[in-house]
Amino acid sequence: MAKMKITIYGCTQDEAVLFREIAPRFGIMPTITEAVVSEANIELAFGNRCISVGHKTQITNSILLALSQAGVMYISTRSIGYNHIDVKYAKSVGISIENVAYSPDSVADYTLMLMLMAVRNAKSIISRADIYDFRLNDVRGKELRDMTIGVIGTGRIGAAVIDRLRGFGCHILAYDHRPISSDDYVPLNELLQQSDIVTLHAPLKVDTNHLINRQRIEQMKHGAFIINTGRGALIDTEALIPALESGKLGGAALDVLEGEEGIFYFDYRKKTIESKLLLRLQKLTNVIITPHTAYYTKHALNDTVENTIINCLKFERRE
Repeated sequence: MAKMKITIYGCTQDEAVLFREIAPRFGIMPTITEAVVSEANIELAFGNRCISVGHKTQITNSILLALSQAGVMYISTRSIGYNHIDVKYAKSVGISIENVAYSPDSVADYTLMLMLMAVRNAKSIISRADIYDFRLNDVRGKELRDMTIGVIGTGRIGAAVIDRLRGFGCHILAYDHRPISSDDYVPLNELLQQSDIVTLHAPLKVDTNHLINRQRIEQMKHGAFIINTGRGALIDTEALIPALESGKLGGAALDVLEGEEGIFYFDYRKKTIESKLLLRLQKLTNVIITPHTAYYTKHALNDTVENTIINCLKFERRE
């Protein structure tokens, strides 16, 4: 029986190693390219009903239409979020879109790390130590057991964050548009008003874009911290920055950022960054920025590659 073929677009070197190692076990022949999918390289998908794409680049409707015309019927995105693809339009041109599940522990661990760094003033401490200033900071750190943590979005990752937080002995509040039966769940405004730390794990959709806006930031406790390892546009960055600058918020740790596309995952040491919002955030001693890397662990990457292949096989078998 002929091997099933899948085109893997936007494939990084470490992903490529895993695809070449794992695909033969499933009888799959991968066509691998580092280039993101575009109308210029659609021909790589010819003859393949299934392709895989990364999360780093927006896939336009014109590309979706071209893929459909090339015979593609299924796209497995190597991410949990779908916000880089118009799923409704894809369906209208005959393409099914599915995400890939990977270890929620990768993002949950990273979230706790950012949370601890934020409340212990790690950015300021490390910056001073780097220039051999070893004096204690004037601002004392906080302990999680003394704090109320609000978790927005309690899917696999949010639930894993809650599991970890229980070990610190802190008070936990949760909000989700589909809450489970638990005393932890409260309305969003109540969570914002009572939480010392708010951590975001909701998917980015039309109704969650700028979920944390100026009005909701005003509801938050004075000196509260915000952690975002979900998607950048969950927060209105233009509303966030003045709150951080004024001291309304105590700090932020952001692994994702509005407008990160074309900046994160690239080397800008010898280039000019045009994003004024990013530059303003980086100047603040109470803000930690990391480049959308919470998911990036050996375990999670292996899950992503293997589940991409399994997704495509399941699609073929359904057909």
